[in-house]
Amino acid sequence: MRALLSLAIGSFGIGMTEFVVMGLLPNIARELVPGVWAASPDDAIAQAGWLISLYALGVVVGAPTIAGSVARFPRHRVMIVLAAALAFFTLLTVIAPTFELVAASRFLAGLPHGAYFGIGALVAADALGPGNRAKGVAFVLTGLTIANVVGVPLGTLLGQQVGWRAAFAVVTGIFVLATICIALFVAKHPGSPGRRLRDELRVFRIAQVWFALGIGAIGFGGLFAMYSYIAPMVTDIAGQPEWAVSVVLVIMGVGMTVGNVVGGTLADKNLRFWLYVGLIALAAASVGAAATSGWIVSLVLFAFLVAFCGAALSPAIQTRLMDVAEDNQSIAAALNHSALNIGNSLGAFLGGVGIAVGLGLAAPAWVGAVLALGGLVVAIVSYRREDRTGRHPAHRMPAAEAAQTAITGSIPTQG
Repeated sequence: MRALLSLAIGSFGIGMTEFVVMGLLPNIARELVPGVWAASPDDAIAQAGWLISLYALGVVVGAPTIAGSVARFPRHRVMIVLAAALAFFTLLTVIAPTFELVAASRFLAGLPHGAYFGIGALVAADALGPGNRAKGVAFVLTGLTIANVVGVPLGTLLGQQVGWRAAFAVVTGIFVLATICIALFVAKHPGSPGRRLRDELRVFRIAQVWFALGIGAIGFGGLFAMYSYIAPMVTDIAGQPEWAVSVVLVIMGVGMTVGNVVGGTLADKNLRFWLYVGLIALAAASVGAAATSGWIVSLVLFAFLVAFCGAALSPAIQTRLMDVAEDNQSIAAALNHSALNIGNSLGAFLGGVGIAVGLGLAAPAWVGAVLALGGLVVAIVSYRREDRTGRHPAHRMPAAEAAQTAITGSIPTQG
């Protein structure tokens, strides 16, 4: 149990370092690009949104490459190095004096993210032994869930009151604690000496894998287009005080938690149907948020629905990818993490573009609707191609199980 708790501490830190920036964009923009802020706060916020995109791009690059490259090394040692790297790169965010250096630190901090979850999931799966592996993975994932419900809102409040760097200083301390705990409590865990990155990359030869990645990269971006700019929507459009942002983040965190569980259950019943419904519902919720963002009650309601629908899509997308990946399950799981973070990066970037071109602070929600519908188009094309060729996947992963692994980037196997 101490080993699982150690890993969960790290996943809690990852949840905070990835998402706390979204509630602090105005504060970060005000300090790091003061000249732009003085001329146009909206432009400054849009520029600060690049920090979200750069972190997500770091995850995209690091998840498959690091996970595949270190597979042959003992996993407990790899986890120590990854946790230490997360601490170091987050510390750079705290001390970096300029926007450019902070941006570089956010990209570097994203690199170990996916590998930590992927390899950590394998360690957790074996920690409890046969028959309880999914429970181990779920326990580690709990750290990320709690971060969205508790850590991110509290970190946002701290950053607003003390300074945004204080929030990242706390995250740095969490990663240091995780590093120490992993070194002390995670038992020796051998790697897979025979595995090579070159062999893992064969998954890219499968056309349906690209379609599945496209669903995640485009459709899931609908969640992050709005989530990335929720702070200015609450304060500038709905006219609420800064502390209200933390409350909205708590509500969105609850929406994500519930959506992840419900999404897995629904996708098990009919994956194709619920994947379509989830993307349509995400688009509709985004439109609702954009159209009624001036009223805080409706904004909170639609923010909850956007979070719920986005998280509900996660296990469905994971399941689809695992279904079509054939024998390349491990790398496919890591690629799913990359795809979802492309969605994170794309949503944040395009939402910022919408603001920068003068469409207003509600533009990210409209962008989210377009991205969700774009993901729907990719899903429809994918399934129609599959029906036309008659090549349906032989491997089918239960979506309820995918709900536990969609974010971790690994599959718990039953003993």
